[in-house]
Amino acid sequence: MTHARARAGAPGAQFLDPKVLARIDNLELLARTVVDGFLNGLHRAPYLGLSMDFAEHRAYVPGDDTRHLDWRLFARTDRHYVKQYEAETNANVMALIDVSASMSYGSDPEGVTKLDYARYLTACLLHFSRGQRDRVGIATFDDDIREYVPCSARNLDRALHVLARAEAGRSGDLYPALLKAAERVGRRGIVIVVSDFYEPVDRAMEALRLLRGRGHDLAVFRIMDPAELALPFDDPTNFEDLETGEQMPVIPKKLKEGYDALVEGHIRELEERCTAERMDHVLLDSSQPLDMALFRYLTIREKKARVR
Repeated sequence: MTHARARAGAPGAQFLDPKVLARIDNLELLARTVVDGFLNGLHRAPYLGLSMDFAEHRAYVPGDDTRHLDWRLFARTDRHYVKQYEAETNANVMALIDVSASMSYGSDPEGVTKLDYARYLTACLLHFSRGQRDRVGIATFDDDIREYVPCSARNLDRALHVLARAEAGRSGDLYPALLKAAERVGRRGIVIVVSDFYEPVDRAMEALRLLRGRGHDLAVFRIMDPAELALPFDDPTNFEDLETGEQMPVIPKKLKEGYDALVEGHIRELEERCTAERMDHVLLDSSQPLDMALFRYLTIREKKARVR
């Protein structure tokens, strides 16, 4: 397996390129490889983000890390107990993944689509969260919830199975989909929303508030293809809306300046409004390694751990 060269600004870390990840069929293997390599590259403890303030004991179960066994308590009780720490509160981590038709776009024939990138990202975040002893779950959506796996300590495999078979093909609408998600997610936790956010900003914020208003901590990951960010086309051509099928003749050179301003404005407004309402927002280029997303997620987890 070939690793992409580490990027500047992340000393000691190695990150897998999306094109390399596309060759790995097994999402569990992919997630484990990326997350373990990422954490090792940071030269940090495997329980990154967890406070070391002792909270309580719980009974040992097979699979627990034996380093956390309390041997003094074992000597007194003849039973195995594991020390739990303040941040180890078994949070619910629910991932909501956009599978609307626009997510099927990928400008590079040898690269990945936005949905593929969302799969890789989500698999890594859920694998990391499960390693933190969180309960994980997933929902895929377009204009409705398509598949739903509730948060559980045992549902990582089910979540990865849903990711592996997700297909993009319908029109999307964040509001009704996230309304149903908000009704089903239940107890407060961390909610990860992965989408290209092809919605008016007001409509997108209404949808995200449905979750934020219920007390969830939101991590918003916006995935865009490099061609959507830069409009690199030169020749006149027909552009097709993947969700409506509508086609429009376009001369890219004439539209580029206006297009760039429109896209930049939409990205900036969504990010600023998310920040203002205490939602973490990350813009991701689907041609780039996953380091930015993982770094940001770890930052979010550390911040939540300190609050808890």
